[in-house]
Amino acid sequence: MELEHSYIETNGIRLHVVQAGPKSGTPVLLLHGFPEYYYGWRKQIPALVEAGCRVIVPDQRGYNLSDKPKGVKAYAIHELVQDVIGLIDALDYDKVNLVGHDWGAGVAWMLGIWHPERVHRLGIINVPHPAVMKRFLQRDLEQLRR
Repeated sequence: MELEHSYIETNGIRLHVVQAGPKSGTPVLLLHGFPEYYYGWRKQIPALVEAGCRVIVPDQRGYNLSDKPKGVKAYAIHELVQDVIGLIDALDYDKVNLVGHDWGAGVAWMLGIWHPERVHRLGIINVPHPAVMKRFLQRDLEQLRR
């Protein structure tokens, strides 16, 4: 299985993106967690390709070979979601199957909430729904501090 490495301009930055599988396959976009990068999905990519999917795995902004803009505001959830929307647009998809793990799950949740028309299916690994997380943080000051 060949991994195709490229750089894609989106939302004013350049993301390193790995793709695999048939270009006509069902698009599955995988978002890694902290402090990972595309390589964190190395065991899932072959299985998805074998199932006939077109697998798209960006290094999110700030990670590995993608741009690392300066300042905390550059990493606001809105910016991260716009990075992914721009990536979906650049690859000429209307909708994707989106899977997020850890920090990538937070981005995936918000993309699914703010732009449900861009997601066919949403898979979340290791992060509760944002409303549940908010309730939890409001009751657990130690977790909020961390």
